[in-house]
Amino acid sequence: MFAPEFSCEFGMARILVIDDERELRGVVVRFLVADGHEVVEAANGREGLQAVRSEVPNLVITDILMPEQEGVETIIELRREFPDLPIIAMSGGSAGSGSFLKAALRLGAWRTLQKPFGRVELLTAVREALDEANPA
Repeated sequence: MFAPEFSCEFGMARILVIDDERELRGVVVRFLVADGHEVVEAANGREGLQAVRSEVPNLVITDILMPEQEGVETIIELRREFPDLPIIAMSGGSAGSGSFLKAALRLGAWRTLQKPFGRVELLTAVREALDEANPA
């Protein structure tokens, strides 16, 4: 079990994780579930948008570079339809990933994560985004 200081202040959150890399998505999901969150998965931005429209989560974590619909397009559509929904963008593995993350912030992501990242970094970003979305 993870340390309580990484748990969401208001309890379990419903989090959507969008990433085309099944293994990485699985690791992120395991970290979040072990921290007490309910997690929904999507393999690309199009699936992610359908999931959000079906049941709005408390937080979306999306990769930037994906087939079918990339994370930047997904962030733009989420911002348009759900302006207050917290979004964490993640990217890595390419030379331009830092510039993609900067673009994601300009387009409405609340936080970014550079891959590879660890459990503590992920859970800290999640906690900060959830706390910012739901101030005490």
